[in-house]
Amino acid sequence: MPDYTPAAPDALTNRIRIGYGMGSVATGTFGTVPGLLLLYYLTDVLGVAAGLAGLMVFLPKAWDVVLNPWIGSLSDRTRHRWGPRRPWMLVGALITPLGFAAIFAAPPFAVDAAATYVVALFLITATGYACFQVPYVALPAEMTADPHERAKINSLRVAILAVAILVSGALAPIIAGATNGGGGSPAGYRVMGIVMGGLLLGGALTAVFATARAPSVLRTSAEPSLLAQLRAARGSRPFLWLLSMFVCQAAATGLMLAGTQYYATYILDRPAAVSVLFACLIVPLLLAMPMWLAISRRTGKRTATVVATICFVFGALVATFGREVPIAAVLAGAAVAGVGYAGVQMLPLSMLGDTIAADAFTTGRRRAGVFTGLWTAGETLGLALGPGLFGLVLAISGFVSSDANERVSQPDSALTGIVVGFGAIPILLFAVSLILLSRYDLTEEHVVTLSRLQDEPAERPGDDA
Repeated sequence: MPDYTPAAPDALTNRIRIGYGMGSVATGTFGTVPGLLLLYYLTDVLGVAAGLAGLMVFLPKAWDVVLNPWIGSLSDRTRHRWGPRRPWMLVGALITPLGFAAIFAAPPFAVDAAATYVVALFLITATGYACFQVPYVALPAEMTADPHERAKINSLRVAILAVAILVSGALAPIIAGATNGGGGSPAGYRVMGIVMGGLLLGGALTAVFATARAPSVLRTSAEPSLLAQLRAARGSRPFLWLLSMFVCQAAATGLMLAGTQYYATYILDRPAAVSVLFACLIVPLLLAMPMWLAISRRTGKRTATVVATICFVFGALVATFGREVPIAAVLAGAAVAGVGYAGVQMLPLSMLGDTIAADAFTTGRRRAGVFTGLWTAGETLGLALGPGLFGLVLAISGFVSSDANERVSQPDSALTGIVVGFGAIPILLFAVSLILLSRYDLTEEHVVTLSRLQDEPAERPGDDA
């Protein structure tokens, strides 16, 4: 039976909700800007070959696949007056912004030395980010036992996440591309790294200190090893199907992020259009948040996620024909995708909180760090696979890398590769994700029943043992 302290449904104040959500300024910035610009920075500013650049972006993030569950387990076992999560969040809040700024410092090295420098700094920064992100995602399941309250927390978090993605995704390319016709220069990327590092620092520190007085409805227990964590996850079938679906969608999102600057530069022939594309994607996302919350309450979170995914696929489908349709159609498709993006960001996180709560009652153990560690590892894997796959597609299609001072014309095969990587492959991944989501069978009614039973400990199985 889990060790818990009942909390009233309204125990979370607006200060805690908003302060927690502000952490998404950090997660949104770090999740967006490297995925959006790092591959392009390597191939079109530093002159690294596309296949090698994709591998360089993938490997440091692949390290997080192992690191994230370990961080989750360590935070589960941490005993500190700040709680188990905030000491780790503070470490990550300090390391990540400094490392991020250093990645884009663009030192005057030869290509090989510059590539090594970027990989090393990206590895350090990704490690710091894991220290913040894993415990941060675990907090909602520990601050309240009410699934509807978790949905509110996550809807606010995703709303702030949307603003962070909009600001960082639109502003970073503008700063980086302030020179050289919008294509970017080392000096522009250097300034961008400092500005985005400031956003990371402010958002992460706000989340750390604003949640200091948050309630803790259940204390956690930890699994001793990664294999034990995987066994724990295997015991929760809803979690496994939900995670598999989310990894596919993260990979599709990673592909589209990595391809956005290439798509704007070589397909739309407007390097600065990346900011317009982002605005068309994210503004509808902000407007659609209340809609998805209402739809999920009426139809269930799984059904709402299916509809949201279909909206996102529509945008990718239009982008696939970007060489044949006018730019207005591409921007309209991005707007429809933005409506769907709101749902595919908010709803799976809300379902994750439900699976954690269900596991706590079923097993008698509170393992939020274990599940969120595996969750963020899966998200990291998907987002890392995206740029890696896009770099591979570029290499196969004959893309020609260049430095910032010498822009080269791309062969027709490379243009086809950009369209395939930006639109066709993500559509395939989203289709697979819907098949996996169909196996997720944890209903809201079941979660509410478990929540009520937690308030009646005398009636729970095992209480008379």
